Amino acid sequence: MSAAPIKNRITEITGTDYPIIQAPMSWIARAQLASAVCNAGGMGIIETGSGELDAIRDEVWKMRDLTDKPFGMNVALAFVKGSNFIDFVIEQNLPFVTTSSGSPAVCTEIFQQAGIKVFHVVPTLDMALKAIDCGVDGLIVEGGEGGGFKNPSPVSLMVLLPLIRSRTDIPIIAAGGICDGPSMAAAFAMGAEGVQMGTRMLSSAESPVHQNWKQAVVEAKETDTVFLNQQSRPALRALRTERTAQLQPLGAFDFREQLAGVQELYFGGDMEAAIPLSGQVVGRIDAIQPVAEVIQSTMNGFYGSLGQLQDYASP
Repeated sequence: MSAAPIKNRITEITGTDYPIIQAPMSWIARAQLASAVCNAGGMGIIETGSGELDAIRDEVWKMRDLTDKPFGMNVALAFVKGSNFIDFVIEQNLPFVTTSSGSPAVCTEIFQQAGIKVFHVVPTLDMALKAIDCGVDGLIVEGGEGGGFKNPSPVSLMVLLPLIRSRTDIPIIAAGGICDGPSMAAAFAMGAEGVQMGTRMLSSAESPVHQNWKQAVVEAKETDTVFLNQQSRPALRALRTERTAQLQPLGAFDFREQLAGVQELYFGGDMEAAIPLSGQVVGRIDAIQPVAEVIQSTMNGFYGSLGQLQDYASP
């Protein structure tokens, strides 16, 4: 049986059954994966970080063939400069946008005037307060344990989420270390109303990445990620490979050069061709599952965790 839907501010904004958002991983967060998330009751997101706007437009068309559910788009502000990305996103006629890697001041009001809700990704309290001043509709609070581009001074979600919640009442989606029901319940206990999953979705059956990467996630331990480029921006959390182990002692390097081979890594299966961005939660993922199973098991585990906690509240 399907888990009961959740009614809260996140599902009201997204129009989904469950407040589970798929992370906007460049080249990966496209129609094949995002439509599976939507059809399973979550919010699928189409990426723009690849900068391939013509291809992304095609992915939006594919989404409309693959799902009749609402979906959203991420605007990676640092990677779409020089393109008319605001008009591009508005033209897609989507209800929900996440913004990241820059200040949302450049687009929040324009998106909202077009009827688009805007959630901004923040790794610190200061950045959260600045985003709130820009008028965003909500925040994606991302702990340093998550994979991908990171603040050079990482803060764990367990510290960051309740800190930011104590300073604002706008809706929050928690990211970093979320892969199942108990981690979702923990995020809700600290003030979130939704969760974002990256590494868990990357390793799902519908993810377009090569089986080699998915299997590497399944086989990884919780200590098998490295934190790179910490003396520069962006810092990166990635799976430990020969390449990333050699990069780890370097305080700073040209991250674009190190990501130049992403196509060979993502779709060719060469784990040394580039940096395989992954979160510490690799240590908790032990199977490649269809997205629908991931979302249903997460929701069942979420409700089960709430029931266990309720036992402690009994007199």
